[in-house]
Amino acid sequence: MTTSRRTVITAAAAAGLAASAAQTGTAHAKGRGGAVSEESATGGGDSAGKGGAVKEHFGTLADGTEVDRWTIENGRTRLRVLSYGGVVQALEIPDRHGHRANVSLGFADLDSYVANSPYFGALIGRYGNRIARGTFTLDGETYQLPVNDGPNSLHGGDKGFDKHVWSVEPFRKGAEVGLTLRRVSPDGEMGYPGTLTVRVDYTLTAAGDFRIDYEATTDKATVVNLTNHTYYNLAGEGSGSVYGHRLEIAAARYTPVDKTLIPTGELAKVAGTPFDFRRAKEIGRDIRQAHQQVLYGQGIDHNFVLDKGITSRPEHVLTVTEPESGRVMKIATTEPGVQFYTGNFLTGTFAGTSGRVYRQGDAFALETQHFPDSPNQPSFPSTVLRPGQTYRSTTVHSFSTR
Repeated sequence: MTTSRRTVITAAAAAGLAASAAQTGTAHAKGRGGAVSEESATGGGDSAGKGGAVKEHFGTLADGTEVDRWTIENGRTRLRVLSYGGVVQALEIPDRHGHRANVSLGFADLDSYVANSPYFGALIGRYGNRIARGTFTLDGETYQLPVNDGPNSLHGGDKGFDKHVWSVEPFRKGAEVGLTLRRVSPDGEMGYPGTLTVRVDYTLTAAGDFRIDYEATTDKATVVNLTNHTYYNLAGEGSGSVYGHRLEIAAARYTPVDKTLIPTGELAKVAGTPFDFRRAKEIGRDIRQAHQQVLYGQGIDHNFVLDKGITSRPEHVLTVTEPESGRVMKIATTEPGVQFYTGNFLTGTFAGTSGRVYRQGDAFALETQHFPDSPNQPSFPSTVLRPGQTYRSTTVHSFSTR
């Protein structure tokens, strides 16, 4: 990783960054409801922790495109984001003793993200999760997408939003600081119809909450399902298994899958299954049960049908607690579902930012979303976006200790 070029950018200078962005958009999006790389690098009264942002060169892609890393900070939360894939490279929050640690998995260098990443921290699009056989029909026309996960298309195809460089602009709104990421996905990209103009805001509130607002517009009917794929370990990145974390999800149903992890269309009750997290329990308590769905996912890799459904404002849907550190993460969202994934395919073949090897169960992901394969499942909430409409989605991660 190269970090030789560092620029501290205050809120007053933020507007000037937009002019240099490689791609821009004016989207507004499905129910919305400062910063330093080192503690001592502040850059003045409007920088770290007060609305500033640190921009540093992170690496260069094979085609010569440069990739930056941005760091913002507010409250006791520090967020580091790459322009490549909108990747959350690090999310640092304090434990019950006030000691801050990175709780998200990732890599220390760009090459590892390009070569190895299982979507660590990435923005996912155009369609989060799986589409059966990589095909769907919309308004009588059939579209073929890349097949990159067995017989199915996963997370937008083999070059989804996670593998593109986004334009990034820092902002400050009152006590909030954040980053606006933009890109325009051309008509036909990865087989999807319509030119999709996307804006994503990563915001840190004064309380240190991490909020993500997604917005998108299109010039042709298409399907959209945006999410973020951060892998969490609230004990700290590289610290080992998350099976001792306690999780509670307000979901009485989930969507069972076939052996290729495509939903069958059923909304099954979680009662009496390893998927019952209606009362807080350890993530690993039932993960070794000989349940067919657990065998299909090699753990849990399933969409939970949130009791609240689609809402215009983010509503609290789940809580995760790590007993040793005391860290607590609560998630509120406008979305009707959340994909709970227990890091089943972390194979021990690469090391993360701490230099430690990641193995199965060393993290979990909670991807707020519409349901997998919705374009082929008429009974699921629709993911169709048409010209004149605006896709909006919001998810808030709140942190505390106990």
